[in-house]
Amino acid sequence: MLTAFARAFRTPDLRKKLLFTLAIIAVYRAGTHIPIPGVDYKNVQTCIDVAKGNQGLFGLVNMFSGGALLQITVFALGIMPYITASIILQLLTVVIPRLEALKKEGQSGTAKITQYTRYLTVALAILQGTGLVATARSGALFQGCPVATSIVPDQSIFTTITMVICMTAGTAVVMWLGELITDRGIGNGMSILMFISIAATFPSSLWAIKKTGTLAGGWIEFGTVIAVGLVMVGLVVFVEQAQRRVPVQYAKRMIGRRSYGGTSTYIPLKVNQAGVIPVIFASSLLYIPALVAQFSSGNSAWKTWVQQNLVRGDHPIYITMYFLLIVFFAFFYVAISFNPEEVADNMKKYGGFIPGIRAGRPTAEYLSYVLNRITWPGSLYLGLIALVPTMALVGFGANQNFPFGGTSILIIVGVGLETVKQIESQLQQRNYEGFLR
Repeated sequence: MLTAFARAFRTPDLRKKLLFTLAIIAVYRAGTHIPIPGVDYKNVQTCIDVAKGNQGLFGLVNMFSGGALLQITVFALGIMPYITASIILQLLTVVIPRLEALKKEGQSGTAKITQYTRYLTVALAILQGTGLVATARSGALFQGCPVATSIVPDQSIFTTITMVICMTAGTAVVMWLGELITDRGIGNGMSILMFISIAATFPSSLWAIKKTGTLAGGWIEFGTVIAVGLVMVGLVVFVEQAQRRVPVQYAKRMIGRRSYGGTSTYIPLKVNQAGVIPVIFASSLLYIPALVAQFSSGNSAWKTWVQQNLVRGDHPIYITMYFLLIVFFAFFYVAISFNPEEVADNMKKYGGFIPGIRAGRPTAEYLSYVLNRITWPGSLYLGLIALVPTMALVGFGANQNFPFGGTSILIIVGVGLETVKQIESQLQQRNYEGFLR
């Protein structure tokens, strides 16, 4: 990987793309430290020091924003509205025929779906920004902080609208920066910004583990966490690269005096076909009852049960529900993102078949059978990786936002592998440029 980056910096046009990407990243990180108008920055820092990493319900969103959420900065919402909008549009594509038709239109249809994603991102940013401002004004953003209710001193309507507009504009700017990286930089812009947001929280989280450790001044805990992180990265790389290759043979066809087809290829079915989406879905779904209980008044039985069982990450009921939800959403997402019947029809249209399997419906049934078999180990792997923060919570007394948690490791490794592949492919094109001429 380091060799690929060194060769890329020696190539003039790739060097420009890399430097442009680094410049956009610097702008993004600067925006995560600019507070919005109407916020008492001193009180915010006091509450962050009091929390000491126990962000509770807002920990996952704070990680995706690079720590900007709890500081209530311009980029407080980060890329979460865009991620949510993209997932919603992807799910609606299966339900709404119009979106499915746009997806099949090619580049023009994809551009239209991208435009819808932008509009939905702005709408979600307004909604989430309003919720964040209301949470900060009520003091629920930092529970247990004595100055939590003084984070927003002026609670007038004008100040609230100004804060929501600033955060919505910040989300639009983040979306624009990500598209700039995609067009003029290296890799997928949104994935790169997500990678930077998560990686930015690693140093402080690791150092907090060292400071709270008791063995040899905390260095033994620190070294153990680093070793566990390296083992997890190796495991994630191994599983993310694993795939089942279903062989496909194309029959020869005579068109005029020329013969076409007769080639052999394969359909790559990844073991973890769903990626990190099931973990995000499961985390978000488990946050909903805890969030509702936090804002509800009174001491009803359901609120007490939720606070006892679904707030603590090391509770057996929470662990069980989290694991089962991840397995369920892994199968659910694979079912809506991969259509065996469509793949079988396309193969039949172009004269392709799987050796030993008849074309048409038997091919679709075979692909469904193979996909279900490899989704089981993939979903179990996702569930086990996602439970690493819980094990760290029990073993090291760490917070639920353990630096080498399942979501963060999956995203960082996935984005890193994809970016390195793009750099290597562009280097390969340039190495063979003279030969192709």
